[in-house]
Amino acid sequence: MDLLDLIDAAQSVADGLLFGSTYALLGIGFTLIFGVMHKINLSYAAASIGAAYGSLLLLSGFTAAPAVIVFMAAALCGGVIGALVYFIGFKFIPVANPLATLMSTVGLLLLIDEIIVHTTEGVPLAYPALYSDVVVRLGQFMLRGDLMFVFVLGCACMVLFLLLLYRTRLGIATRAVSQQPIASQLCGISILQVNVLTFVVTGMLGGIAGAMSGAAIGMLSPLLAQPLTVKGLIVTVIGGLGSIPGAIIAGLIVGALESLFQFLRGVTERDLYIMMLLFAFLVFRPGGIFAKAPGRD
Repeated sequence: MDLLDLIDAAQSVADGLLFGSTYALLGIGFTLIFGVMHKINLSYAAASIGAAYGSLLLLSGFTAAPAVIVFMAAALCGGVIGALVYFIGFKFIPVANPLATLMSTVGLLLLIDEIIVHTTEGVPLAYPALYSDVVVRLGQFMLRGDLMFVFVLGCACMVLFLLLLYRTRLGIATRAVSQQPIASQLCGISILQVNVLTFVVTGMLGGIAGAMSGAAIGMLSPLLAQPLTVKGLIVTVIGGLGSIPGAIIAGLIVGALESLFQFLRGVTERDLYIMMLLFAFLVFRPGGIFAKAPGRD
């Protein structure tokens, strides 16, 4: 491999690392819902793309809405969709029947996807991006402005989320419900309120992640829901179920390796190697990057 190939490989890793913040946000959403309710929400990534579409629909009356407003609208739509997902797919299903909840989220995934397809007739829509005309050059190495903005926005969302989780009463209540739901109720914490707010917060993160994906790619397509669902679940497993820091690190790793594999082996084999990475973790470190030490509950 000559110097030019090394530069191209480093370029691919850098671009993937910047885009990996999107996977990290999706992983946080999957992880938080699993941590609080001990259930997987398979409709999460589809809801994220639906929120990004919703932001375009919400601002359809404006011919040139600023990208910042579009992103804020995506977060708003994500919060609303997150609450609807909870009430439709979780609230009225018995806790003792986890398989029913899993199947309901599969149904919601298909429902959201069908709504998007019928609303847009399956036609991809252009999505606005910030700093798309900015390129930072360091010799032959360059960084895209839109990807740098996506990365910075993703990091800012992660920091705000961690502050919310560890520095607010809602975060304390969320962690209490996650660890001891019965004891939390005895202390006066409303399980329903915590669950609803959890889905709203994760929905807002998902809406921003959907907007980040649209901005980085340059368009939205219904076909994005399935790969983002798979990548979000992979990030959740590699990071460790229930581990927020693990989801963040795993998202960045998966983003960087995905781009590197695409450069080395092409787009047709890219996902194959990501799946092999997942299998390696399942065999050699099934608890993920931040596997919890075995002990008593």
